[in-house]
Amino acid sequence: MVLTFRTAMPSEADEVVRVIRAAFTPYIRALGREFPADGSAQFAEERERFAAEVERGDVYVALESERIVGAVRTKPQKKDLYIHTIAVDPARQGAGIGSWLLQRIDEVARARGLGALSLETAEMAVANIRLYRRHGFEIVRRGPPEHGLDPHVRVYMAKSFQ
Repeated sequence: MVLTFRTAMPSEADEVVRVIRAAFTPYIRALGREFPADGSAQFAEERERFAAEVERGDVYVALESERIVGAVRTKPQKKDLYIHTIAVDPARQGAGIGSWLLQRIDEVARARGLGALSLETAEMAVANIRLYRRHGFEIVRRGPPEHGLDPHVRVYMAKSFQ
């Protein structure tokens, strides 16, 4: 498996959204929610926000033979890089792409001189928590999601470089 890592290009936004939705659909449903319907006002708002993230260079992709097989949405903060979303195309899950993406994002944060990575995941996402721990993340707290869209407890994790 030969992968390429780079920032997403605006022309790839729809394909990145497809990968993220495909990867997250089971997770979102387990939380008792659904993605906004294509064509809905909420979908249009989310699409616009996502396009702005791509334009800022906050979205990264993993390519395999020119095909997007993974994506990471980030949000730069003062002292760390927040991983908003990390997704792997369901057809490629289990091949180590998620771990590979975490390593690349670690390199991005260190190159920017940031002191840490941070993220959150649902407490029920035990496999995600195990993956993040294998990559040096530690649980810093548990609590309700800030967005308030569901009642499921979130696990907030960080990986410090110091």
